[in-house]
Amino acid sequence: MRVPLVQTGMGWVAGPRLVAATCEAGGLGILASATMTLDQLAQAIAEVRSRTAAPFGVNLRTDVADVHERIALMIETGARVASFAQAPNPALVARCKEAGLFVMPTVGARRHAEKVADWGVDAVIAQGAEGGGHTGSIPTTLLLPQVVDAVGDRVLVLGAGGFFSGRGLVAALAYGAAGVAMGTRFLLSAESRVPDAVKALYLGTPVTGTVVTTKVDGAPQRVVRTDLVDHLESQSWLRSLPRAVRSAYQFRKETGASLSSLLREGRAMKEGNELTWSQVVMAANAPVMTKAALVEGRTDVGVLPTGQVVGVLESLPPVADIIDAVMSEANEVLRGWSA
Repeated sequence: MRVPLVQTGMGWVAGPRLVAATCEAGGLGILASATMTLDQLAQAIAEVRSRTAAPFGVNLRTDVADVHERIALMIETGARVASFAQAPNPALVARCKEAGLFVMPTVGARRHAEKVADWGVDAVIAQGAEGGGHTGSIPTTLLLPQVVDAVGDRVLVLGAGGFFSGRGLVAALAYGAAGVAMGTRFLLSAESRVPDAVKALYLGTPVTGTVVTTKVDGAPQRVVRTDLVDHLESQSWLRSLPRAVRSAYQFRKETGASLSSLLREGRAMKEGNELTWSQVVMAANAPVMTKAALVEGRTDVGVLPTGQVVGVLESLPPVADIIDAVMSEANEVLRGWSA
């Protein structure tokens, strides 16, 4: 890497073109695998490798039945970074480390950072509440220095949630971070595979136009506030159950997963993330409803995950221009301080 910028592994967004563009521009691109079958992941890795020789990563779910096969595929194909949206378990960390992979989970609390650092991870992404998609409740300005103080002497710490500019990068460095990870800024880029009409909706969203809801899949998730989200917020869990069952059926059909494997993943999800069974049942909503909006452009029945920075973004530049702008502004700020 030539610059301390990471493009996060956003489901349905972080495909080969976006990942390769980030790597070619000097950052670290993370390929989203949670929404792919194993065969699709193999094809996506091959496409990234055909576009760039630079290191890249793959974002993994810890509760899928074939996580070990995915790690084996990464080892075979030379993907260097294992990124985890959920906390991996000690066995997974050990497996990745033995194979020489760089392990980098995302955390939303100091205690989570301490736990994974004890397991031997190489880095953590500390994502504050401003971040998009599944997020915690602690603002980045409080979480990031806490995590740096707790584990910064043992692992690299990157900040996430609210970053989109060079000034933000300098602020993260001042807190003691090694760099920043950005999702929404890269989602709204020329190389992002989100339909143009959906990108236009994002660009029209104000800073106050997002909401953290638990009504999509049971876990807190920051999304653009739409009529659909308001409707979901007004529903009870029992009334949301039919949608969750339909989502689970659709997810099973699209991924080819057997009913037994879905049940195994559900149990692993419940135990690994301390969820209730009602949250597990709802979990299939997230990938299906996100796909409806971000892939099919059906924002009337889908959700739009986003960070709060969506409200200050006004254009769709190429990834190389985004990275150049961030680094140029950061260097300008630092030169101003030096003077």
